[in-house]
Amino acid sequence: MSNRDAAYKVIRRLHKEGYTALLAGGCVRDRLLERPAKDYDVVTDAVPEEVTKLFRRTLQIGAQFGVVMVLTDGQQVEVATFRTEGGYQDGRHPNHVEFGSATEDASRRDFTVNGMFYDPLTKEVLDFVNGQRDLEKRILRTIGDPDERFGEDYLRLLRAVRFAVKLEFTIEPATWAAIGKHAPKITGVSAERIAAELEQILSHPNRAKGTQLLIDSSLAVAIFDVFKDTPAAFGKTILEHLPKTVDFPLSLAAFWAGFETKQALNQCKKLRLSNDHLKHVRFLLQKRDVLLDADMPISKLKLLMHEPYFWDLLSFQKAIQATKGESDQPLKQIKKRAMEIDEKDIRPVPLLNGHELMSLGATPGPMVGQLAQEMYIAQLEGQLNTKQQAEQWCQDWLAKHKSI
Repeated sequence: MSNRDAAYKVIRRLHKEGYTALLAGGCVRDRLLERPAKDYDVVTDAVPEEVTKLFRRTLQIGAQFGVVMVLTDGQQVEVATFRTEGGYQDGRHPNHVEFGSATEDASRRDFTVNGMFYDPLTKEVLDFVNGQRDLEKRILRTIGDPDERFGEDYLRLLRAVRFAVKLEFTIEPATWAAIGKHAPKITGVSAERIAAELEQILSHPNRAKGTQLLIDSSLAVAIFDVFKDTPAAFGKTILEHLPKTVDFPLSLAAFWAGFETKQALNQCKKLRLSNDHLKHVRFLLQKRDVLLDADMPISKLKLLMHEPYFWDLLSFQKAIQATKGESDQPLKQIKKRAMEIDEKDIRPVPLLNGHELMSLGATPGPMVGQLAQEMYIAQLEGQLNTKQQAEQWCQDWLAKHKSI
């Protein structure tokens, strides 16, 4: 059963018991836009205690806010009671919640295009906020006073940019002005939530527009104090030249491509990224221009290909070349060479281990490490193919280095 079918099943049960139950938010918007919806959320006049009595398996993930997760047929359906909210002292969470009507629930939501309801049983759209009008005009507008909406939840500042990017909508003037006015307050949102929004913006094919909106609204400089001027514009242009589908670290490296690696990484750390993401971004930024050496030794190319980010580096460098208006011919040669290398030759097991190197006479410590590295490079170059060859090569290396 799909999430959509599970939501319909929940709605039918609530209707059968005499409650009002509707689809809400993004799935209604996407249905009207004839786009696939990711999640199907349900709103109802049944209070959490009544919802939990009707369904065998539930999780009260936010019962104090009127939200219950119904588990059915392998799916999770979020069921929320119609409510009003108020008091947002922390710019994120309401101080108090009261259950209310569908009209009141719509009025507390963020943007008009997200504030509509749909009854799948009667096939009726309930629109109390003129969301259909804004959908037709492809406009993103807050519900009610934009200063109030953004003051309630500062994350909505980034959500506005994300929706404008994903839906390819224009942000209406009053909403846009309020984003710029409240931009400095985005720092009151947790780094993880900021990162999650940025990932959706920068990983989307429309990412260059998103970056420009972040710059023009002052959200970019509020989050990253150095992201401005020519280096910022350079990164935005590189984002335009990336492949349509990219992961977050590649798009983030492009975002920071106009800055020195150390400065960029210090800024990225503000997002509290995972170690894997930081390593990925670091590799791409540190290895800029390395692939422009089309005649690099085969061992160097194989070592680069050791990294899981090699092909991202190729895409990244290609975007840099396009932005600079410079030839990507060296990259084509590198790609050709890389494609000709057998996968098993990229990460061969070293012919000798550390203990074997010491048994040949290598002194424990730095010498073993240096010998192992140089032997492995010779192996990657194709100079060494057997254990016997490696032993002889190491003996020659040791004789030379011990005589120095």
